[in-house]
Amino acid sequence: MKEYQVLIYQEGLLGSMFLGQSKVDPERFADFLNRHARNGWRVVTMERESRRALLLWAREAFLVVMERDAKG
Repeated sequence: MKEYQVLIYQEGLLGSMFLGQSKVDPERFADFLNRHARNGWRVVTMERESRRALLLWAREAFLVVMERDAKG
């Protein structure tokens, strides 16, 4: 049996406010994925999207679906 989790990864709001748009840092995103992989999670699929922040700014985000074997 498998268990799933859906996560949203996005950069902080300050980059959007000062630069008008915030892109995901590849190194931080890799660290995020590796932290979950150490707990047995693996990425099933992901979707990139642009999310609005306070109606004025946009920031890049990833919607990540992960799975692992259920414990117990």
